[in-house]
Amino acid sequence: MAYQYPSSYSFLSRLIITPCFFIFLLFPLSSISSFHVIFTSASAPTIAISKVEQDQEALALLTWKVSLDNQTQVLLSSWFGRNSCHHWFGVACLRSGSVSDLNLQSCGLRGTLQNHNFSSLPNLLTLNLTNNSLHGTIPTNIGNISKLITILDFSSNHFTDVIPKQLGFLTSLNFLSLASNNFRGSILPFIGNLKNLTILYFYENELSGSIPQEIGLLRSLNDLRLSFNSLSGLIPPSIGKLRNLTTLYLGANKLSGSIPQEIGLLKSLNELDLGINSLIGPIPPFIGNLRNLTTLYLHTNKLSGFIPQEIGLLRSLNNLELSFNSLTGPIPPSIGNLRNLTTWYLHMNKLSGSIPQEIGLLRSLNDLGLSNNNLIGRIPPSIGNLRNLTTLYLHTNKLSGFIHQEIRLLRSLNDLELSFDSLTGPIPPSIGNLRNLTTLYLGENKLSGSIPQEIGLLRSLNNLELSINNLNGPIPHSIGNLFSLTYLGLGHNKLSGALPLEMNNITHLEYFQLFENNFIGQLPDEIFLGRALGNFTAFGNHFTGPIPKSLKNCTSLFRVRELSEKWGQCHKLTHLNISNNNISGAIPPQLRRATQLQRLDLSSNHLSGKIPKELGMLPLLFDLLLTNNDLSGRIPLKLGKLADLQTLDLASNNLSGQIPKEIGNLSGNRFVDSIPDEIGKMHLLGSLDLSQNMLTGEIPPLLGELRLTSVNISYNQLEGPLPNIKAFTPFEAFRNNKGLCGNNVTHLKPCSPKRATKFSVLIILLLIVSTLLFLSAFIIGIYFLVQKLRKKSTKSTLEVADVKDLFTILGHDGNLLYEHIIQGTDNFSSKQCIGTGGYGTVYKAELPNGRVVAVKKLHYSSDQDGGDMADSKAFKSEIHALTQIRHRNIVKLYGFNSFAENSFLIYEFMEKGSLRNILSNDEEAT
Repeated sequence: MAYQYPSSYSFLSRLIITPCFFIFLLFPLSSISSFHVIFTSASAPTIAISKVEQDQEALALLTWKVSLDNQTQVLLSSWFGRNSCHHWFGVACLRSGSVSDLNLQSCGLRGTLQNHNFSSLPNLLTLNLTNNSLHGTIPTNIGNISKLITILDFSSNHFTDVIPKQLGFLTSLNFLSLASNNFRGSILPFIGNLKNLTILYFYENELSGSIPQEIGLLRSLNDLRLSFNSLSGLIPPSIGKLRNLTTLYLGANKLSGSIPQEIGLLKSLNELDLGINSLIGPIPPFIGNLRNLTTLYLHTNKLSGFIPQEIGLLRSLNNLELSFNSLTGPIPPSIGNLRNLTTWYLHMNKLSGSIPQEIGLLRSLNDLGLSNNNLIGRIPPSIGNLRNLTTLYLHTNKLSGFIHQEIRLLRSLNDLELSFDSLTGPIPPSIGNLRNLTTLYLGENKLSGSIPQEIGLLRSLNNLELSINNLNGPIPHSIGNLFSLTYLGLGHNKLSGALPLEMNNITHLEYFQLFENNFIGQLPDEIFLGRALGNFTAFGNHFTGPIPKSLKNCTSLFRVRELSEKWGQCHKLTHLNISNNNISGAIPPQLRRATQLQRLDLSSNHLSGKIPKELGMLPLLFDLLLTNNDLSGRIPLKLGKLADLQTLDLASNNLSGQIPKEIGNLSGNRFVDSIPDEIGKMHLLGSLDLSQNMLTGEIPPLLGELRLTSVNISYNQLEGPLPNIKAFTPFEAFRNNKGLCGNNVTHLKPCSPKRATKFSVLIILLLIVSTLLFLSAFIIGIYFLVQKLRKKSTKSTLEVADVKDLFTILGHDGNLLYEHIIQGTDNFSSKQCIGTGGYGTVYKAELPNGRVVAVKKLHYSSDQDGGDMADSKAFKSEIHALTQIRHRNIVKLYGFNSFAENSFLIYEFMEKGSLRNILSNDEEAT
């Protein structure tokens, strides 16, 4: 059903044969012009052009050449000099010496057209740049190109933006192709000016908007292709005026509305493609007027109603595609008139009725698709006449009856799909005649009997699907001849016996289904050697013996239902289900390496030993089903690391010990001790089965807050109150326990109101302990707070006030500070003196960091005995007073220093001199 349009330049290449690679190879070997063709035209000038005009043409081409990339310039290395008609690659000229054709098709050009002076080529007839890597926009001066030009092909490049309206000036154009680019915007009405057009290709762009009515003015048009865009709206009725049209491709757009009746006027049409749109309504009967049609694509729309009988008038049809619509009713018998039909697709509709016998008249058919409908009845025997059929799709209908022996006549068949029907009876042995079959799908029918030995004759078979039928008996040994099989589906039948050893020959399987049969014995060891297996399903059988070691080679496995000791090497394994078999032995710890495993179902086998703790290392596991085995020992605590675990079913084993926090179905084991309180925190728990164990103690009250739908705690030694939720109401849920009680619960005595539960005692103890801890913490906090305040008060008598970023005397390097003060005051020079008081002299000092301070040097008393003591006392008193006082009008004390030679205080420096002098001066004081 794939589109196979002719290339956009196939027509042009018949006119001008210029294979770029061929010319490129010949050029180094020959001195003749590289494709130098002289054309003679009645409408073109034949008088020799002037040297100036010839130079202008050459200069225009050379200017464009240098704007292209380096590789392209190498390709055009023959472009030099002043005569573009002399050995210039891809250039052809008239007898007058003027350039007439520029043909650079498929030459790998890279660059733009921005530096192309189109007006300098006044006699250009052909401009072919198709299949290159040109990009950017088409410049608006394209309208200045020769008015004589008849062929313009820019297809298969990377041009963008809108189609310039100046193209409407090129009224002599016969061929215009802008296909396979990135043009956007709408098709402008200027297109109606190009009345000489016979071929118009705009397909494979990003064009939008509606198809203009002016398209109907192109009366000479033979070939119109606008497919694979985003055109919308209705198909314009004016299209009916294009009576010469032989090809009309409007497919793969967003066209809507019904098929206009004017289409019926296009009686010259050979190919009509309206597929992949949103067309509605019925297929119009006037379609029968198009007697020359060879291709009719109406697929993938919203067409409805019956297929008109007039379809039978299209006797020239080769391809008819009506699939993916909502067509109803029967297939018209007139379809038998289409004797030239090679492809007929009607699938994905709502057709009903039976397949007409007339289908056997279509002896040229290669592909027939009638699947996904509501067809009933038998497959007509006349289908055996279709000896050229390669594809037959009848699946997903309501077909019934036997598969006729006539099927053997379709020896050219590659693909036969009859699945999802209601076919009965055996698979005919004559199926072995279809030696070219690669795909045979017969699944989901009601076929019975055995698989015929003749199936082994289909040596080209890649896909064989026989699942979900009523087939019985053993698999024939001849199946080992199907060396190319990659898909084998035999599940959900009644097949039995051991798998034939010949299956070891099938080593390329990717999909292998054996589930729900009655197979016995061992799995063939070599069937997995091909390493390609990705899907293997074998549950619901009676396999025994060891697991094939070759399964470890299947590194692509993503869903498995068969056991292997090397599962851990299947790193893509997400589901492992081997339930309901007779597998024995221990669960391999190597499973921990299958880190993508999400569901593990090993239930209903004969597995023994302990549950490996390594299962707790599977981070994605959410379902773990090990019920009905012979497992023993304790549940590994590492299962508690399975954060995503939703289902844990370990029922009917021989497990013992205490129940861990994470549980599911644990009935029928030997668990002891009480039910852990943590179960009440499993808010997603919906079902809980702890029956038939040896549990004691009370049921955690938090269980009553869960949204349980099913509970079974019967046959234990539990006592105390029963949670008051509906899941505990049935008698079977709690029967045979030691001392359970419950208010308004049948079969249980009421609980005593004075009885203090384990939970309530725990709550009281917690309240008492928490209250004592709070009081103790409060008292300790008060004590430390008082101690802190005391220390702060004592310390404040010794600290210096607000030292900010200057320095801190306490703890400062005293020697260094002393040196800085001596240097800053010039050793207490009189030049730095700014005042003298009763107890000392004040100096101005600038410290190394640039900070200016005031230094008060203490006067020593002449009385050496009592004087030193008095001076020291005054010194300390002043320090003590200033450290206790905080006021904005009191100068700040930064620190002090006391040495034998000098004792001084360091203050904040205040400008404007002595306060005493200022106050004694009336003018300054005010």
